[in-house]
Amino acid sequence: MSAHTLETEPSVAAEIFGDRIDVARSFTRALADQGEERGLIGPLELPRLWTRHILNSAIAAPLFYGSVADIGSGAGLPGLVLAIARPDVRWTLIEPMERRVTWLTEQVAALALDNVEILRARAEDVRRPESFDVVTARAVSALRTLIPLTAPLLRDGGELTLLKGMNAANEIEAAQKQIKRHKLSNVRVEMLGEGVLSETTRVVRAVVRG
Repeated sequence: MSAHTLETEPSVAAEIFGDRIDVARSFTRALADQGEERGLIGPLELPRLWTRHILNSAIAAPLFYGSVADIGSGAGLPGLVLAIARPDVRWTLIEPMERRVTWLTEQVAALALDNVEILRARAEDVRRPESFDVVTARAVSALRTLIPLTAPLLRDGGELTLLKGMNAANEIEAAQKQIKRHKLSNVRVEMLGEGVLSETTRVVRAVVRG
């Protein structure tokens, strides 16, 4: 497959998205058409866009509920993908870069996502009267850096659900000070999509106690 050819949609995509698959297709096509030009994805991502990015994010959709913040939403991974898969959940996409905020805003309008709010801000600068039920992020930074950015946004008893790479367990070990300081409990790595996706998704989950 050419580096400039969009990956054929895996058959499992329709199972994961259900009746939202057409919306997911529209977003994936837009990201394939504009993503590299707008600096949202790298030049080699098209042949693995569905597998590595869209489904890697969407497989986590059942873990979310209530109000969710996605930190550093960028191209919309995972926030827009999850908002497509879970229209019953309220999503706030927090992104500091103007050009990415523009992209996210365009996509929310084009896809008619009425469950999404976009906030141009750095996570550490967000001040809201209500805390979130869940906070997520994908490919933002190491856990020891990410915890101080995400945990303060959660209500007491809220959950971190962070999409991480192969070093997730090592990142937990390296973040013990931050885990203690921010009162995280039940910190663990969960594997999603085994036997379903060609590449499993690792999620670091934890509960925050005030």
